[in-house]
Amino acid sequence: MSWFKIDDNSHMHPKFVAAGNAALGLWLRCGAYSAQHLTEGRVPGVVAKQYGTAPQARKLVSVGLWHEHGHDCPRCPQPADGDYVVHDFFEAGRNSTRAQVEAARSAAAERKAKSRANQTRIVEESSADRERNAHGPTPNADRNAPPFPKGSAGHGTGSQSDAVEAVTAPQANTKPSPSTSFGSGGQQASPDGPRIAEPVRPLVDAMTAAGMVVSWELAPAEWVLLQALIERCGVQVLVDHAGGAWQAARTRVRSARYFLAGWRSLPSMPVHTPDAGRGPNVVALHGSRPSTTDQRVHDGLDLAARLREQEATP
Repeated sequence: MSWFKIDDNSHMHPKFVAAGNAALGLWLRCGAYSAQHLTEGRVPGVVAKQYGTAPQARKLVSVGLWHEHGHDCPRCPQPADGDYVVHDFFEAGRNSTRAQVEAARSAAAERKAKSRANQTRIVEESSADRERNAHGPTPNADRNAPPFPKGSAGHGTGSQSDAVEAVTAPQANTKPSPSTSFGSGGQQASPDGPRIAEPVRPLVDAMTAAGMVVSWELAPAEWVLLQALIERCGVQVLVDHAGGAWQAARTRVRSARYFLAGWRSLPSMPVHTPDAGRGPNVVALHGSRPSTTDQRVHDGLDLAARLREQEATP
């Protein structure tokens, strides 16, 4: 689209005042026609007769807004006989030449073509990516899977690899850890998965049987804490509490470490002490006498704190 432009002060120009509104209407319509058809200010006589009257055309010529054939204005081109030309159509770059308009249109068409080509390329690449994702293999699936032995299967329904989404792969620990009764630091995983401390294995087996398959990569102090919690609360209490936390979790639980805080808050199991003449009597461990199990829990927490300090020390 091209434009026929006029100065915002032209409404009081002497030529406009002398021409009058009727003749100015003809001047405006013919100027817009010239801009649309890229005639560069030339107005065919038939167009002037269609949009106005002969007296209006003569008025525009007489006040100097139009020129007829044979005019002597040095700034304006010579129209054909019977046609007109708008005076100073290109003054101060107000209106564009045919070459300028065609160049602008060509550049706009080229920009649109490039934009469409880029959009088409993006759509094609996105479709190809979706196709690969839908039918192609996942390159990192085998690399990220935990090191289960290929021949180790479950009880006739699936292998250990079926639980890969619920198990966090072992993480390498570059800092040394103190030795414990559960092995050298308890951090190194064997080819068959993380090493499980034997006193804690009943809890691990019960959690797995209940469908809560998690990673058991724990620090030495955490193994000590788990053994003390088993002695203090019992395996079934820990499993029941973990089941509630498992159901309430917003995302899939990956590590047994998720349950430690809740397990530590559980009360101790009552113990039975003999009482002469009345049989066994239930006495709560809390508040009645110091518990060696509670002391082991506190010792485990202290050991965990010391290990964290050692790991934080460069």
